[in-house]
Amino acid sequence: MTQQLNMQSSELSSQELQGLREMRVRCAKNILLSTSLAASGHPGGSLSSLDMLLVTYACIKHDANNPAMEERDRVIISMGHISPGVYSTLAEHGYFTEEDFLAGFRRTDSGFPGHVERIVPGVEWDTGNLGQGLSTAVGIAHAFKIQKRPNKVIVFMGDGEQQKGQICEALRFANKYQLDNLIVVIDRNHLQICGATSEIMPQSIRAMYATNHWDVKYLEDGHDCNSYFRAFADAYTKPCGKPTVIVARTIMGKGISFMENLAKYHGSPLNKAMLADALQELGVVNDFEKWQTVRSQPVATHTIQQFVSQAPVIAAGTPVLYGPDSKTDNRSAYGNALQGLAEVNNIDGVIKITGISCDLEGSVKMGGFRKHSPDAYIEAGIQEHHAASMAGGMSSVSMVPFFSTFGVFALSEAYNQTRINDFNHTNVKVVATHVGLDVGEDGPTHQCIDYLGLTRNFFRFSVFMPADPNQTDRIIRFAASHAGNVFVGMGRSITPVILTEDGAPFYGTDYTFQAGKADWLRRGSDATILTYGALTPAVMEAWSLLIKEGKSIGVLNMASLVPLDKEAILEAAANGPIVTVEDHHIDTGLGAMVALVLAESGQSIPFKRCGVQHYGGSGQPAELYAKQGLDASSIAATVAELL
Repeated sequence: MTQQLNMQSSELSSQELQGLREMRVRCAKNILLSTSLAASGHPGGSLSSLDMLLVTYACIKHDANNPAMEERDRVIISMGHISPGVYSTLAEHGYFTEEDFLAGFRRTDSGFPGHVERIVPGVEWDTGNLGQGLSTAVGIAHAFKIQKRPNKVIVFMGDGEQQKGQICEALRFANKYQLDNLIVVIDRNHLQICGATSEIMPQSIRAMYATNHWDVKYLEDGHDCNSYFRAFADAYTKPCGKPTVIVARTIMGKGISFMENLAKYHGSPLNKAMLADALQELGVVNDFEKWQTVRSQPVATHTIQQFVSQAPVIAAGTPVLYGPDSKTDNRSAYGNALQGLAEVNNIDGVIKITGISCDLEGSVKMGGFRKHSPDAYIEAGIQEHHAASMAGGMSSVSMVPFFSTFGVFALSEAYNQTRINDFNHTNVKVVATHVGLDVGEDGPTHQCIDYLGLTRNFFRFSVFMPADPNQTDRIIRFAASHAGNVFVGMGRSITPVILTEDGAPFYGTDYTFQAGKADWLRRGSDATILTYGALTPAVMEAWSLLIKEGKSIGVLNMASLVPLDKEAILEAAANGPIVTVEDHHIDTGLGAMVALVLAESGQSIPFKRCGVQHYGGSGQPAELYAKQGLDASSIAATVAELL
């Protein structure tokens, strides 16, 4: 293990260089062994990036005995497939032993997955889907800037990865906000899975970064530790007011003659005979058989790093009460709540809550928040993929980001970015306005009717759909003050305040939102309508029509869709027929969820789903709802048919 390198030096000493060479041999052996033992993995890129990994970890602030040290720099491995190189490097620095790594690599339930994950001590982010790591790193670097912290962020990327469009989004953003605490290292071996990068998708990487005003450093030999050290130390110790990229020319499979410059070794391990030749070339003992025996034993789990939330303590503030005659929309209530949260949390120079918009500040009602917390308002431009990933990174350093845009952009477009956030236990609040047919005249391309179907694929997301401005206010405050990913959706239309039968706001000053708890807006014994969000007013009108006909109808508001109040659904089933009503694809929303609850509980009752059955057109929301049988009279008629 080499000692920490002194970045004030102009050159590495002969002793330091010798230490790095010895580390390289050990790591190269472990890269080859681990992938051959697992009969899968990516040895080529691990070997081409290894020298840069070793020098980087010998320079930055980190502590294997305290992986969560606040002062540590963050290394994001965007090209997560080079896990053998990363794990070998971390073992050299004492995060775990090489025995732990070799015995567990790519084995079920072990602490050493095929692509880097945070369960490995020293790894900061689950990656593997190329093109997202830079955005995550930008989010972390920007958070450090806002917090006025000196931590640096380093990102390792492949050259083939640069073909991803999201990278352009991220590098533009990093330039805009002058993130000179960010260093990107590109392993320029000119090869990717299917061959030469110049043949698969030619591009000028240095020009791409230079055009966007990054400080570009080019190394003709990324395996020259002195050369890389000088470039890295210069970027690290002498910030120049802009982000830095080090583009280093490397060799795929470096150090093994018959692997060098061959694309096949990007993702192909060596067989037993070739491994023997490679280890002989390295001049190390071939103990493949020993490790095969070790790997036949039960997998060890003692190295697995448990997730610890970085969510800060957030004050919910004083709720706003919208009276019976209030004429506003849920998104305005969201904006007011967000401003209120900023007023009690972003104070005395400490910023806990950020607001991220994609050229829609006015539409998502972030104006008040921006006025109060200008440094916490982040305009990402029309770059939703980057914004979603950036929000995830930002949430990992004690911030609560609210990412807001239209539903089709916030979730439908940025689905995979949100999925990776979910893997990483982020604390992102995705608040999407303009969902469903309520978008109206903008037409079907802008009518997000898949938000619930998509979010139900995640395992760490809550989904809330408020019924009126008062409930919106309470849900936003709840989301801010409770750790975890949340999706909150709403339409764009003015939404009447839901009232009790006595004419008071149902969600008044005594109401507290609870995740997993549905609300009985009305009690009834003949049938129950289950609904949420934008169609709640239409359901209340349908209830009035049915009451006039002498029917006793319950109305259950399912504002918390994930988690779902299954007990309330079964209570409704005990009263008789159920009708679900939603501004969502009829087969993937609440109706499908209720059907599943009823089927699994063995309930056999009259049941009808009302939802969006085909793409909506361009027109007024009320007309679009009527065409799909989602207006008050149609809802009432559907209920009556079941009685």
